[in-house]
Amino acid sequence: MPQPMPALFIADSVGLDFLNSIATPVDTPVDWLEDGEGLLGWLRQAKLVPDDVLDSIRARAIPGEIDRLAAQARSLREWFRTFVRSHKGHSLKAPDLAELEPLNELLRRDGAFNEIVAQENEETSGFRLLKSRRWASPETLLIPIAESLADLVCREDFSYVKACEGPVCTLLFADHTRGHARRWCSMSMCGNRAKQAAHRLRAKAELPSNA
Repeated sequence: MPQPMPALFIADSVGLDFLNSIATPVDTPVDWLEDGEGLLGWLRQAKLVPDDVLDSIRARAIPGEIDRLAAQARSLREWFRTFVRSHKGHSLKAPDLAELEPLNELLRRDGAFNEIVAQENEETSGFRLLKSRRWASPETLLIPIAESLADLVCREDFSYVKACEGPVCTLLFADHTRGHARRWCSMSMCGNRAKQAAHRLRAKAELPSNA
């Protein structure tokens, strides 16, 4: 099912953007992973899987297979959301690794390999090492997602993983600002709403009392 708007990529972390693939950007909740086509579209927008691979897997899939994969992706999303929400605001420690075993199990399914290829620039001689992957089945589409979650766990300081302060917002982000003062998923959404709400409160407070 085509989604009414592009997916949100505002978290400064693809792993958190994956968690933000369900949100209420205006008034109506949107789940970009609602079905198989939604999952393929999100992967395409996130640039986690080459377009030709997505097209090939769609063409080879049996009826309902990609929809079932989307259901697996939603389950992965909600499991990892629980982990992030329980640990955000604090640096991860070695004992937390046990909770990540489901993610490690998924990563172990990877069919990635390195191969030597020619430089793409014809003016440059020589070769380079390219990481490739065997896209043997639709389930392999979950591996790049798992890698983005692993990258979040290994590279981000969870002390600066935050939830938007918008009253009804569910979005998460990695605060990379100077001083780590970021409060909103984006100024164009919750930041502006908060400013408008504050302005209304000030205007109301300045009204003369009828008493």
